[in-house]
Amino acid sequence: MEWLWAILSATLLVYLLQQLLGPNNQKKLPPGPRGLPILGHFHLLGKNPHVDLCNLARKHGPVMGLRFGPVPAVVVSSPAVAELVLKTHDLVFASRPPHDAARQLSYEQRNLVFGPYGPYWRNMRKLCTLQLLSNFKIDQFRPVRKAEVWLLVNSLKHAAEGRENVDLSAAISAVNGDMNCLMILGRKYSDGDLDEEGFKALFMETVDVAAQFNLADFFPYVGSLDLQGLNRRMKRLSKVFDGFLEKIIEDHVMKRGEEKGNEDFVDTMMAIMESGEAGFEFDRRHIKAVLLDLLIAGTDTSATAIEWAMSELMKHPAVMKKLQQELESVVGLDQMVDESHLNKLEYLECVVKEVLRLHPVVPLLIPHESMEDCELQGFYITKKSRVIVNAWAIGRDPDIWANPDSFTPERFIDNEIDLRGRHFELIPFGSGRRGCPGLQLGLTVVKLLVAQLAHCFDWELPIGMKPDDIDMSDHFGLVTARAKHLMAIPKYRLHVS
Repeated sequence: MEWLWAILSATLLVYLLQQLLGPNNQKKLPPGPRGLPILGHFHLLGKNPHVDLCNLARKHGPVMGLRFGPVPAVVVSSPAVAELVLKTHDLVFASRPPHDAARQLSYEQRNLVFGPYGPYWRNMRKLCTLQLLSNFKIDQFRPVRKAEVWLLVNSLKHAAEGRENVDLSAAISAVNGDMNCLMILGRKYSDGDLDEEGFKALFMETVDVAAQFNLADFFPYVGSLDLQGLNRRMKRLSKVFDGFLEKIIEDHVMKRGEEKGNEDFVDTMMAIMESGEAGFEFDRRHIKAVLLDLLIAGTDTSATAIEWAMSELMKHPAVMKKLQQELESVVGLDQMVDESHLNKLEYLECVVKEVLRLHPVVPLLIPHESMEDCELQGFYITKKSRVIVNAWAIGRDPDIWANPDSFTPERFIDNEIDLRGRHFELIPFGSGRRGCPGLQLGLTVVKLLVAQLAHCFDWELPIGMKPDDIDMSDHFGLVTARAKHLMAIPKYRLHVS
């Protein structure tokens, strides 16, 4: 253990020298709580870091300085400062810090979510936006989404006939996963095709690992010791996903030319790779990294948002009734909701906004990294600082929102605030260069499924349970979902078989 103490002693010495001799000690740094030597502020974070950081920010301010090991960090907790980071100084904060989970799972951070800013990332984002996530591509898969939603409604109708208590969380996750597999990979896959644990369990473990405050990200030399056991988990996940994705690509190579005019995302990316049209280094590693992004982000985030929406609607029956009345008026009880109806459903839009205000699925937006020294509201931010935007805290700021903890979709009626990154009071998808490129597809899926579940069914809670009894606790991760599955009894309400 002598060598471990030597590393810790050296780290402490470097830290003390930086504090005493560094050029920044004359600068006005962001205020923050007192940290511990070497560790910094790790000890202040519990199982819900978004809540802990919100509480700290209320004491120290919307630009709060922290330190994780030797790495300086800034926590942003107000719309005004978020706008400075994501818009005014967007380019300065456009990069991502080193991320050990992404390095191991996403082929040395070759993915979009965690890729560092630079020519490769810009080209890859442009390619994905134009070739995979364009409005044309999204519309191309409208029949796929329609068919999968019909299957979900049909299965819930059978449950309704027997007054079964349905695991709605599992049903939402399954249909969302099937839609994503069809759009991205070309066909559905069963849990056994990936691993005996199944898609949902592995995706949940992946976002859990990715959200951990991993010592390897802050103390690279200590990371090899795997004190938290994360390396072991990441290596196992990496092996499982790589094997699965490699098999997907091989299957597409074998079936090439069999079907024309029905290309999935893998077909599109393989064609680009083989044609050389990308104009930058683009091989199977890049394809697999982006596919993993699309699978995890597309499946987990949308399913989580839909779960939270149905939870809030069941907890607030008056809101559910008002949404159902709008659906009856616009759609009618003689048919299911179609995607063409979505733009006409104004109250649905308010419900989705309110859900994502209270429950942003990524409460701490993916960390940014400053590429040069900068100033935020008079505070000096050093190069290579981690910048954490607390979307959860912004969504519950009492200076912005009246009764911030209440579920009140009416607050968005005749309110211009949207959630597409233009208004920084509501940024569940981020904003600027690092805003979510899959925003349009995600919103389409969330609105379609929430509208369909509310329109086709009345929902009763399990016997003896009242709306106030619904457990709304969450489980923090890169995607923060309900801690417990949502259970309910469907009652079919349409006049169509």
